[in-house]
Amino acid sequence: MEDKRINQAWSALRIVFGVVPIVAGLDKFFDLLTRWDQYLSPLATRLLPFGPGTFLRVVGVVEIVVGVLVLTRWTRVGAYLASAWLVLIALNLLSTGHFLDIVARDLALAVGAFALGRLEEARVESAVRLAPAAAHA
Repeated sequence: MEDKRINQAWSALRIVFGVVPIVAGLDKFFDLLTRWDQYLSPLATRLLPFGPGTFLRVVGVVEIVVGVLVLTRWTRVGAYLASAWLVLIALNLLSTGHFLDIVARDLALAVGAFALGRLEEARVESAVRLAPAAAHA
């Protein structure tokens, strides 16, 4: 028997980690929410083989792809990618010496994305265990 509480938690996390990266990714092309370049570490900017604007558009595409993965049948993969991506964002921000509040928030979000990945695994395993029982009923 499915637990509605687990499904509700999974659904809430899936929507958040699907929609928010898509919105943030799209905004890398429009800068309506913020000026994203202010969050780039000077170290990262020096290492880039192209300008910050191009880099941020690449970041936007990656975020959109991650959001789409989370919202499709590849939720687990997207969730783990989102978790790793958020840790990388936090490390970039940490290297600026600024935005430490956002570092803490992004690390907390990374844990939430990881939890979504684990919930997805548990749901899949539960469905596999329940399938043989349902076949014999």
